[in-house]
Amino acid sequence: MLPSPGMVAAEYPLSRACATGIQEHRRKLCSILDGSEDLLVAILGPCSIHDVEGALQYAEKLKALSQRVSSKIFIIMRVYFEKPRTTLGWKGLIYDPDINGEYQIEKGILVARKLMLQIAQMGLPIATELLDPVSSSFFVEAVTWAGIGARTSESPTHRQLASGLPCPVGFKNSTDGNLQPALDALLSSRACHSFIGVMKNGHIGLFRTKGNPYAHIVLRGGGGKTNYGPEDIALTRERLLKAGLNDSPIIVDCSHGNSKRDYRNQRLAFESILAQRLAGERAVKGLMLESYLKEGKQPLLENRKPEPDISITDACISWEETESLILDAYERL
Repeated sequence: MLPSPGMVAAEYPLSRACATGIQEHRRKLCSILDGSEDLLVAILGPCSIHDVEGALQYAEKLKALSQRVSSKIFIIMRVYFEKPRTTLGWKGLIYDPDINGEYQIEKGILVARKLMLQIAQMGLPIATELLDPVSSSFFVEAVTWAGIGARTSESPTHRQLASGLPCPVGFKNSTDGNLQPALDALLSSRACHSFIGVMKNGHIGLFRTKGNPYAHIVLRGGGGKTNYGPEDIALTRERLLKAGLNDSPIIVDCSHGNSKRDYRNQRLAFESILAQRLAGERAVKGLMLESYLKEGKQPLLENRKPEPDISITDACISWEETESLILDAYERL
């Protein structure tokens, strides 16, 4: 039997100072998304967290970089613990924290929450994907930005969850590049809902939400095509307008379909978005990069612990390239 979200929160409590900082991060992000502040949002970090020490080392570097560029770029760290799978594969730190197929989920929940709090205490805003509506109740209070992935944007359960979250939520277009599921998700998650969910005490309860006005689309490419170019952004704005979502911001994921599954192409998407911003495009409020300490990815080998500083899921750009891209963007902005 798993402990309740309240029991886990009692074991690893969120301090008042940390909670205040998270609230300020959410406020700032909302003000960027609604155009009140003209900063570029940059959501940076590994495809998934597999090693706590490696994640903390990356977070320390990212915090230092964030302080250097904060007047123009609002950096949020990707702290992803759950991996959606089309078929099979490692499902993430929460489900299999020891990466050995034993699925010590209770341990994974505790490790994930503790790590999130450590990163939040550094003063870094946190982004994560909400794959399982139940597991999200263990750590969502520490999250500044939540993502709903391409495989779950059509899910009514995830749309209902997003409608009641205390932070902005990004819905990705589908894996084939279709925008419609994400547009439908925005309309749904901005509306009120009533649904059944898990309360802090672990009991099943009834939730009533007011809708999330900061739900937005995340362009990730798909179907063998990218969707970050000027024509793609113009088309997305047009589709948003037709759906009655003309005030909705856009974030571009430079990885996945937009990199054509080659991490080295993330730079192309990044530079395109930066050029569009410099040309006056303000519908695009931010971007995402899959980035870690070392570039590439490593295979999972039986009876061998993975290296802590290189991804075990999607390949990432290196820290050095990440820092170079962000500092160059800062200078040009």
